[in-house]
Amino acid sequence: MRKNISLALVLASAVALAPFAIASAQDGGWQGHGHGHGGAAFAMYSKLNLTDAQKANIKQIMQNAFAQTKTQRQNLRQQREAFEQMAPNASGYQAAASALAQAEGAAAQARVQQRAAIRAQIYTLLTPAQQSQLASLKAERMARHQQWEQFKATHPAPGSSTAQ
Repeated sequence: MRKNISLALVLASAVALAPFAIASAQDGGWQGHGHGHGGAAFAMYSKLNLTDAQKANIKQIMQNAFAQTKTQRQNLRQQREAFEQMAPNASGYQAAASALAQAEGAAAQARVQQRAAIRAQIYTLLTPAQQSQLASLKAERMARHQQWEQFKATHPAPGSSTAQ
């Protein structure tokens, strides 16, 4: 089971990073693919034949968004590290766990809202043709995802059982 999960993660990573590798191999590619895990969420834009001006604007939007949340990310990391260093029998351990859970929840909410704001800003930069192409790319991605889910349902991993 662990092998299958690892294999699935490797394959998913390869699929997510393929557009960057292809774009880089073709013509130097677009280098404004964002930071951290969020970069993969915006990979479809590299397939839209963006103008240099659009690329620059998108890069600026991404850099601004990253800079705006830097302090929040640093504070959250420090809070996680402090919690991880606490012993489970230390006084205040449960309170620290609760505070970390609230901070993580607030950070997740902020990330979702920020990602939506970024997507909205980028969408306004696209031409109607690019917006249509983006919708097609999303539909294709959803279709591939559904095919994968159907495949997994009809081809269970060896050694795994659904009845426990």
